[in-house]
Amino acid sequence: MSDLGMSAVKAYGGVAQTLNSTALGNLTGGKETQGVGGPDFGAMLNSAIGSVSSAGNAAESAVTNAAMGRGDLVDVVTAVAAAQATLETVIAVRDEVIKAYQEIMRMPI
Repeated sequence: MSDLGMSAVKAYGGVAQTLNSTALGNLTGGKETQGVGGPDFGAMLNSAIGSVSSAGNAAESAVTNAAMGRGDLVDVVTAVAAAQATLETVIAVRDEVIKAYQEIMRMPI
């Protein structure tokens, strides 16, 4: 697996781990605080956006190298697939956040 593929896997694992630790905090009565439970939500979003950006940049670099005759087609396909997987992961997390927000807004006061 290429370096880009590994970074996509690490990004997905980081988001999944953060979501799991948040879910554990909810199961334990919400006693988990920002300092104890891990990164805050803003830091998680910054990390996810950074991984999408770096995956996109790596894919663009691989395409440029292939166009100039210095790259391999397999590397291009792998880089583009990794960028797509990273973007789809961030979109899935975004959709879940929106669902949670809508659910909270439906709760009676």
